[in-house]
Amino acid sequence: MANFSFDIVSEFDKSEMNNAFDQSQREIVNRYDFKGTPAAIEWLGDDKSGIKVTGNGDWQIDALIDIFRKKLGSRNISQKVLDTSKPATTTNMKTSKEVPFVQGLDQDKAKKLTKQIRDKYPKAKTQIQGDSVRVTSAKKDELQAVMQLIRTLELEFPVHFTNYR
Repeated sequence: MANFSFDIVSEFDKSEMNNAFDQSQREIVNRYDFKGTPAAIEWLGDDKSGIKVTGNGDWQIDALIDIFRKKLGSRNISQKVLDTSKPATTTNMKTSKEVPFVQGLDQDKAKKLTKQIRDKYPKAKTQIQGDSVRVTSAKKDELQAVMQLIRTLELEFPVHFTNYR
């Protein structure tokens, strides 16, 4: 009997992220309420592992992050990819905030995910493979039910399904 499987990963499309970043920069430059202010958005590091937002105060930082979130939404990238838990820092009348991107499933997240799947669908086999979780079953219907279960869970990280076989 054939076994069917798929992988659960937590990643995003880097080219779509670049597009969202470029659109956000263009909107910030053209917005009237940001003229003459230090409002800017830039990549965090050379590997583009996040964004750094700079503005006059917390209200402007929040507005800039909202602009970026809207651009992510229009590009079908989950907003859970932004880790906004770091506090903003203020120096020389400028406020800046680093917002790293959440990517990859660590062991705790993967264990939580596999436990949820095993509780609801005991016949589906789960296996943690690095930063992904492989789900295997003899029935395609059961795999689709597992996908539906994962979509309904309130997770604090984005998930995608790959390698559906």
